[in-house]
Amino acid sequence: MTVSENKTDQTFNVGDVTFKMVFVEGGTFQMGSDSGDDDERPVHNVTVRDFYMGEFEVTQALWQQVMGTTVYQQRDKADHPSWSMRGVGADYPMYYVNHTEAEEFCGRLNQRLRSQLPAGYSFALPTEAEWEYAARGGNKTNTYTYSGSNYLSDVAWYRAKRNRTTHAAGSKRANELGLYDMSGNVWEWCSDWYGSYSSSSQTDPRGPSSGSSRVFRGGSWDNIAAGCRVANRSRDSPGYRGNNYGFRLALVHR
Repeated sequence: MTVSENKTDQTFNVGDVTFKMVFVEGGTFQMGSDSGDDDERPVHNVTVRDFYMGEFEVTQALWQQVMGTTVYQQRDKADHPSWSMRGVGADYPMYYVNHTEAEEFCGRLNQRLRSQLPAGYSFALPTEAEWEYAARGGNKTNTYTYSGSNYLSDVAWYRAKRNRTTHAAGSKRANELGLYDMSGNVWEWCSDWYGSYSSSSQTDPRGPSSGSSRVFRGGSWDNIAAGCRVANRSRDSPGYRGNNYGFRLALVHR
């Protein structure tokens, strides 16, 4: 398929794997939180243009189609190969993925689907601003604490559920845009280098031009509720992989 001009959700096929990109109409929102951690301040106005966001986190089936490795093989690359598996299945989110590999995945997917993409559009990791805007529900937001609800158990797999593993994508309730698991399940890498917020209004910010850590968002199966808030920020070395580190695709015109 080709991304159309009518701004509807789009479906792609890679081998026998189908995935959907949800249209997110651009807008202006208040990014950050005055009641969270220090690095969520100051709250500031951010405007983002239209983009598309993956309905689900990248699944193990899609990862294997594009990259050719299983979640077991990704685990074996870790500094701690004895770490246990945290959910295995075609529809489960991929994990044990570092930031460098997530960017490589986007590049390979763009090559594989280049005939289906319109000029200027490409798959990429979302910016931190795009991620937070989509997690908040875009211009359909109900200003929830978590992505899609003020009650985390409705929308997320997280530590308090006492089932410390990932779960199949879409097995909890979606947020206002129809995006699943933006709180909980696995952390999601963003494209930005980690840095402090500015108080000034911004349009399509992409974070610092350099740094030592990349941003990831959303919390995971191994986090308490505070880590799953839509405003919560975290970061790690681009080369680090863990059993709760995954990612979600964006389709953007940069």
